[in-house]
Amino acid sequence: MKIGQRSDYTFKYNKKLGRHGWLRLTPAYSVKLVEEVIHSIPQNSFILDPFSGTGTTGLVAAENGLTAHSLDINPFLIWLGDAKCRNYSARELKELRVGIDTVLAECKELANEENWLPDIHNITRWWCEHTLSVLAALRQSLVNQFEEPANNNVSSLAWIAFCRLIIETSSAAFNHVSMSFHDEVTTFEIEQIESLFVEILEAITDSAEQPLSGEASIYSVDSREKVSIDGVKYSHVVTSPPYPNRISYIRELRPYMYWTKFLDTAREAGELDWKAIGGTWGVATSRLQSWESNGTQLPESLKRVVSRILETEEKNALLMANYVWKYFHDMHLHLQNLKTSLKKGAELSYIVGNSSFYGKQVHTDKLLEDSLKMLGYNNVGSRIVRKRNCKKELFEYCVYATWQESRVFVPKYFRTHQDNAVQLELL
Repeated sequence: MKIGQRSDYTFKYNKKLGRHGWLRLTPAYSVKLVEEVIHSIPQNSFILDPFSGTGTTGLVAAENGLTAHSLDINPFLIWLGDAKCRNYSARELKELRVGIDTVLAECKELANEENWLPDIHNITRWWCEHTLSVLAALRQSLVNQFEEPANNNVSSLAWIAFCRLIIETSSAAFNHVSMSFHDEVTTFEIEQIESLFVEILEAITDSAEQPLSGEASIYSVDSREKVSIDGVKYSHVVTSPPYPNRISYIRELRPYMYWTKFLDTAREAGELDWKAIGGTWGVATSRLQSWESNGTQLPESLKRVVSRILETEEKNALLMANYVWKYFHDMHLHLQNLKTSLKKGAELSYIVGNSSFYGKQVHTDKLLEDSLKMLGYNNVGSRIVRKRNCKKELFEYCVYATWQESRVFVPKYFRTHQDNAVQLELL
């Protein structure tokens, strides 16, 4: 059977779907895919998304009358997800529109002043100095009217519109999964920027008027730790964790996070990426060189994959071997600690992608299946969702399993002594 690329199963499908299209973020997975996964879930179900990202799972659940908790460690994504999954009253939206009139009037006055700009490296690669002065004036006017965007209220919609504005006026290009830049930076006049901002905000507020019949909340929780939110036990896990492909999601988010002051320095970006599963930005790369596991027992199949990468003797073979080892080590910890939060019979659906390093395949689906089996999950398997690009070997999968609260049986081939000494010998 031929497997297609299925753009409707990617973030591209979300762009014109109301709240899902508020802000273009490459890591988002398809609304259509989530809807297919949850279409038969009973209304009394409680869904968990341990890797909230752009809040797709939680929002789809709320749109379909379901209840969901989502987890993330990125403060910007938690703020964005909460804004997308919130119900807004007609009174709030009216007050927002009135406030925006004040913002635009003040922006013209502030445009002749020197206003705060984020400390983005080589910022004029993104925006010319003239455009930057207008954006800075608009931002300061938003602060004067609504304060900084950390609070979760209706003013979040204005800040989301501003985030979209800064990207649409920048030289950033999105022709590929990872962001690149156009050769030239376009100059925008204040009238153009204000008009575009109002157009974006109107599109956002129009979709915000549509009420959500369900409920979704996003929490600041590291997915490798045990989840304990009001003692809830989840009947379904629907999620898409980062893939082991060295694409840094924090890189895509930096412009938004700097302009909204969720980030101040490149060092902070690197620290946040180090905390994320699969993170490789900045300091995360240097720390991978010397990273060691804590002795957690892991499937033998992972050791074989890591050994094959090391055997290539490529310049960065050790770095890539450590990267793969740490990724699946962290995912194993996540799946291990997740069990305490699941109802008996809970169903898991993980959308993941495989990868390749120096021609050596990393079969994410099979490695996660091995972890699930080792940890005592039942009915473990996977199916191909789509082909990810022109390379025949790269696919996206749905890895699935159920949890029956049974005693964990560890197959004989998993029973190996894996202390740090053994792993250091391997890596």
